[in-house]
Amino acid sequence: MSEPDSLPFDIAFPPSVEAPEAGFQDSRARAIRRRRNTFREHPAPTQPMGKMLRAWTLHSGLDQEAPAELTPFVDWFEKEPEARERFRWALRDSLDELLDGQRTGRWAYQHLSKTEKTYLGTAVEVNLTKEFEFPNGEHLDWRIAGIDIDCKFSKDLGGWEIPMEMYLCVDHGGRQGKADHPALLTWFDDTTNQWAAGLVTVTDDRLWWRSDKTTGALIRGYNRDNKRRLADTSAGIVFWLWGGLQVDLPHNLLLNLDMDARGRILSPNLSGQKRVDQLFREVQGSIVGRETVLTVAQQDDAPKRVRDARKALGPEGIVILGHQDAHPTIAAALGLPVPVKGEWIAVRLAPASEGSSLPFVTVQGRPWAVAGDNDPPVAAPMDYRRLN
Repeated sequence: MSEPDSLPFDIAFPPSVEAPEAGFQDSRARAIRRRRNTFREHPAPTQPMGKMLRAWTLHSGLDQEAPAELTPFVDWFEKEPEARERFRWALRDSLDELLDGQRTGRWAYQHLSKTEKTYLGTAVEVNLTKEFEFPNGEHLDWRIAGIDIDCKFSKDLGGWEIPMEMYLCVDHGGRQGKADHPALLTWFDDTTNQWAAGLVTVTDDRLWWRSDKTTGALIRGYNRDNKRRLADTSAGIVFWLWGGLQVDLPHNLLLNLDMDARGRILSPNLSGQKRVDQLFREVQGSIVGRETVLTVAQQDDAPKRVRDARKALGPEGIVILGHQDAHPTIAAALGLPVPVKGEWIAVRLAPASEGSSLPFVTVQGRPWAVAGDNDPPVAAPMDYRRLN
């Protein structure tokens, strides 16, 4: 269908407002670009993201039997395809979304504002909801296996805050819950790469009680929002999914990088492209994710910087492998982790010596192996999309 020659109505601008010229850029786009492509530095954290409360010290490989009322949830997660992998990546994505490294340059939880830290629990709930497509509960966050369940997050293991509507308590009157409801407890620490997910049925007696300063009697311990923390004595009641403590939260490369190497990468004296170049000089043999590249470049279209880094680093013998063409095959042949979409891995190559036991790959008719520390730099093949 052809475009009409004119609109079926007229647009009139007040005398004080000029009509926009063809190809104009709206004010919001201009405002966004004022803050984009501007490098920002952030200090290295001096404190861990959270803590593991003493009574809640958690270990891996726990052999537990789930209480009958929690069995439907345990069975659901056991039957859901790759549930554990999807769960840990949802936690990773929740923090990365708040860090928003491309626009802020932030790479650690400690760089978030107080409001953003408070919102992290909501982000975890939202990302788990999207990942597993949990339907809304009738009274609580979700409905899993036909039963209402709430999602709770804390950066401190044992620090979950429980609202009144989660449990029965006659003293709460109309604010008490419809039943003693189950909760999915989530926790992770980006500093240590640890995470955990547990299930518990919330009851009045499993929550925190304190001693009255005047009478010494036990009374319920509330915070300013009338929420109560799980009691330390409840630590042994929680059923931990996947055997308890997990130690493989997807890696925060910049946080765990050597301080000097990180400083050379995140230098205010370098352009976005030069920072990406330096990233792949410093980090070789390990997967580099898209979020890391975005944070280092702090520019629009940061992945394009990876393509340009290949050209800059090739004369130094460094190749950057991605998920396309022959790249995964090359990575596997050299004994390297194989990148998937949104990931890269850099490695310095050297001509393979005849009779060497090192794994090698033939590119452009020449055998190449991973360079050793004593191998001098040799320009790498510029086109390694195909093997020959």
